[in-house]
Amino acid sequence: MKTLLFTRTHWPLALCIGALWLAGSSHAQTSKESDWPHYGNDEGGMRYSVLKQIDRDNVSKLKVAWTFHTTDISDGSGDRHRSGLETTPIMVDGTLYLTTGFNRVIAVDPETGTQRWAYDPHIDQTWDSGDGLINRGVATWVDPERSTHKLCRRRIFEATIDARLIALDAVTGAPCSDFGEKGQVNLRNVPGFRSGWYHITSPPAVIDDIVIVGSAIDDNGRAEMPSGVVRAFDARTGTLRWSWDPIPPNPSASAAGEAKGKWLTGAANAWSIMSVDQKRDLVFIPTGSASPDYYGGLRPGDNKWADSVVALQAKTGQIAWGFQLVHHDLWDYDTASPPLLATLPHEGKQVPVVIQGNKTGFLYVLNRDTGKPLFPVVETPVPQSDVPGEVTSPTQPIPSAPPPLAPQHLSADEAWGLTAADRETCRTWIQELRNEGIFTPPSLKGTLAIPGNIGGMTWSGYAFDPQRNLLISNTNNLPAKVKLIPRAEFDSAPREEKGEYTAQTGTPYGMFRSFFRSPEKNLPCVPPPWGMLTAVDMANGTIRWQIPLGQFNSTSLPGSPSLGDSASPPGSPSLGGPIVTAGGLVLVAGTIDPFLRAFDTQTGKELWKAKLPASGHATPMTYQYKGKQYIVIAAGGHAHIDEEPQSDAIVAFALP
Repeated sequence: MKTLLFTRTHWPLALCIGALWLAGSSHAQTSKESDWPHYGNDEGGMRYSVLKQIDRDNVSKLKVAWTFHTTDISDGSGDRHRSGLETTPIMVDGTLYLTTGFNRVIAVDPETGTQRWAYDPHIDQTWDSGDGLINRGVATWVDPERSTHKLCRRRIFEATIDARLIALDAVTGAPCSDFGEKGQVNLRNVPGFRSGWYHITSPPAVIDDIVIVGSAIDDNGRAEMPSGVVRAFDARTGTLRWSWDPIPPNPSASAAGEAKGKWLTGAANAWSIMSVDQKRDLVFIPTGSASPDYYGGLRPGDNKWADSVVALQAKTGQIAWGFQLVHHDLWDYDTASPPLLATLPHEGKQVPVVIQGNKTGFLYVLNRDTGKPLFPVVETPVPQSDVPGEVTSPTQPIPSAPPPLAPQHLSADEAWGLTAADRETCRTWIQELRNEGIFTPPSLKGTLAIPGNIGGMTWSGYAFDPQRNLLISNTNNLPAKVKLIPRAEFDSAPREEKGEYTAQTGTPYGMFRSFFRSPEKNLPCVPPPWGMLTAVDMANGTIRWQIPLGQFNSTSLPGSPSLGDSASPPGSPSLGGPIVTAGGLVLVAGTIDPFLRAFDTQTGKELWKAKLPASGHATPMTYQYKGKQYIVIAAGGHAHIDEEPQSDAIVAFALP
């Protein structure tokens, strides 16, 4: 595909093409119900579509309608980092808009999959971010003060891995020259900024004439990291309107952080998808852990508002309310799942709520106006740290309903392995580690963290069927071993175990973590399934059904053995979430086995699956164009699973 790189000399031609395109297109005939205008379809992120041309009876007849290749792949060789393809396209005005791991924005014809335009921001592909080269999509806004055919009436916003906010004309891909400096706003002017430590992977949120961005921060490297500030910019000019820091700066903190009430930290950043409520003028911010992840001795207290969902007034950035899901996080239990806005029947009333899950596997249902839980949440005593210098939160907020969607305990008797030797080794390891279930703090001897740092619920999030009051979520079951290593030993000792070693610079301890896997077959020590799909009745707070999602095959984890299909355990770890449709379908990829699947929303029965060019670590979307419904998924493999095949494919399915 030829890429059109817009400079000022290209704009007149681009505008002529755009005018012809607008005149002859079906933009005006495209109904909003046929579109997918936001990452989660609606602004509240339900991921629900009213389309039902494709339903339970005919989904098995789906065929590939078209495949678009972005041409953007990096295998991590040389100075570049490995890329993934996590975009969820949006569909507005008869055009699909998507992003690549290189932050190129591409407009695609929704009927044929052919490229209409592409914009390349020329990111630095050697930027040392912890996420690899990924981007999850764009946001859009229509300026009601501009006439229909004027440049940048509809804008496409992208936030880049090298910390820029870019505004493009939706028709031509030309930068909006009145936004920031030649279409860009520099996002690097945050406290503690350093290349690679601070980047953006998720689409902005847009409400009224404001565009809001968070950030992704490599928060496990050191005690002091860049600020996790959330910022709002004028959608027309790029002027900063307000900023909000989940953990306010503390310039009086000493180097040792020993004084009461002083702290050294950073991050608590909003790296996932935000949701908005136009009527209430609220934007809902999911925040991650404070830095560093596994030692909190230099950040005493609850560390509000890390690991929270916070409702901000969109016009001012002032807090309307906040709810913290994890106090004084020591497990990397980010609030990674996007907040989902829905209305639920409760005690005879229809109550607007925010549904929020996180990596613990817990789901919290909060009143959208007040932040108060609909189902009781009890501050429950949890295990306490024995690490010198650490002060654990004495309690954690545990919801009475729904029940946790992922396992939170593992006993030695439950140790799993394909061979007797593996089972015995796993059993011995469990006995040797500190293991008191969820919220067991990191220790010097080593701790079993369950859930591990990729779930429960991850950025994959969940989808909500408002006709059935069902929430659909995919979860992971991969415990981890976490160990703190005193500074002197960390700096001098050999790295004997296979896994991730991180310095946590500025603290008394380095850190080691690894997935909890057997030595011979290199498979998880926890019984399968290692990935689940769950339907939760949100009116009653009960689980309607729960099934294994996908299969664990030879590429499911680095170093895993080759297993035949008959020997593959059910349930694959997944990164990439579900959607639901009025046709009674749940559509989800995300698994490490490369399939897009359709399930019956009512029963969880698998109705159809199609093999993809690579694993689809993204959330699908659906739209209807010229009378035909399409389902689209990005299939590119994952930036951090080297054994997975890579691709650059955007695949659309439709009925013949």
